[in-house]
Amino acid sequence: MNPRHEQLVGTSEAIRAIREEMTYAARSDAKILLTGESGVGKEVVAHLIHAESSRNRLPFVTLNCAGVPDSLLESELFGHMRGSFTGAFRDRAGLLEQANRGTIFMDEVGEMSLRMQGLLLRFIETGELQRVGGDHRPSHVDVRVIAATNRKLFDRIAAGEFREDLYYRLNVIHIQLPPLREHREDIPLLLDHFLSVDAERYHVAVARPSPEALAELLEYDWPGNVRELKNMAERLVIRASGGVITPADLQQVLPRQRSEAAPASEPRAVSNRADALFERIVHEGESFWKIVYAPFMSRDLTRDDLRNIIGRGLEQARGNYRILVQLFNMEGKDYKRFLNFLRKHGCHMPFKQYRTPVRTRGEEGPQQPARVEFAARDAVSPLAHNSSD
Repeated sequence: MNPRHEQLVGTSEAIRAIREEMTYAARSDAKILLTGESGVGKEVVAHLIHAESSRNRLPFVTLNCAGVPDSLLESELFGHMRGSFTGAFRDRAGLLEQANRGTIFMDEVGEMSLRMQGLLLRFIETGELQRVGGDHRPSHVDVRVIAATNRKLFDRIAAGEFREDLYYRLNVIHIQLPPLREHREDIPLLLDHFLSVDAERYHVAVARPSPEALAELLEYDWPGNVRELKNMAERLVIRASGGVITPADLQQVLPRQRSEAAPASEPRAVSNRADALFERIVHEGESFWKIVYAPFMSRDLTRDDLRNIIGRGLEQARGNYRILVQLFNMEGKDYKRFLNFLRKHGCHMPFKQYRTPVRTRGEEGPQQPARVEFAARDAVSPLAHNSSD
C-alpha cells in the first residue's frame, strides 16, 4: 500500500485513544499485542507504529500465522539449511533474520501450535536464531515483535491452546481495536477516504454517497469491519465511476445483514476455524487455494471443515459451482481443477439442495441476497480487489 494512503482515519473518541497509544508504543521497542475482530485495521496500526519509530528506515516484515501450515511455519520464521527437508534445495533466511534491526508483524498469532509458541517464546527471551537443520552456534538478531489476533487469548489459555507465558511476553503494550459498529461516526470519513484513494487509482471521478445511501451505511453492522467498508468502496468506484452513490447502488454491493442471511429455523453446526476461513475468502478477498487448499493438504484442516466451507459457499452461489469458483477468488480456468480436488477427497456436495427458484419481478416474497449476483459480475472484471487488515 502507498504510505500516503496508509492512515488511521477517524475523529471518534475510540480512534483518538488508539492514536495516543500508538504514539507511546512508537517511542519504545517494547513488544505490542494488537487485538480486535478481523478487519478492524490491526496491520495498518502495526505499519504506522513502525513508521513512527526509530526503526522506520529498516525492514517491516509481515507473517500471517494462519496462512502458513504449521509444518512450514518454523522454516518460514527461522529459515532453513539446504537438505534439511525435502524441497530445501538451498539455504534460506527466515523472516526473523530478514527483519533484523526492524519489525516483524505476526498476524493471527493465536493460531500457532503449542510447539511453535514454544519456539517463538524462546526467541523472544534470548534473541537467538537457528535455521532448521543448522548445527552451528545460533546467531542473534534484534527484531521488534508486533503480534495480532482476533482470538480471545484468555479463552485459549484456559483451554490449554495458548501458552500463558507467551501471552505475557507479547502483551507488554496492548492496543484493543474496536469493531466499526462501535464507532459508526467515523464511517463518513472512512468512506470518503477509500472512495478518493480508489478513484485516484482507477483514474475516475470521485463518487459521493447521497444522504439516503449514507444513512443506510450508518445503519449497517459491518461484520467485516473497516476491511469490508474498504472493499465495498472499491466496488462502488468500479461501478459508479463518479457521480452520486444511491441506495440502489448499495443494493448491488452490500450484502444483507447476517441475521437475514440464514433462517433461524435451520440451525447448522459450524467449525469456528472453518467459519473464519470462509470469512477471509468471501469478505477479505483471499484465494481458496491459499486459505483452504494448502492447510487441507497439510492436514491442518479436516474433511468436515472443507465440507463446511463448500456448503456455505454453495448457499451463497445457489448451488452453482462456477459462481462458487468466482466467489472463492479463483480464476475461471481453475473450475475443473477445483471439482477434481473436491471429488478426489469426497467433498463434492450435491448442488440441487442449494438451488432456489429465481423470483421474477413483481413476484411476492423476500428478495434474494445480492452478494452472489455481484460476485459473478465482479469476478469477470479485470480490476482486482485489494485487502489489508
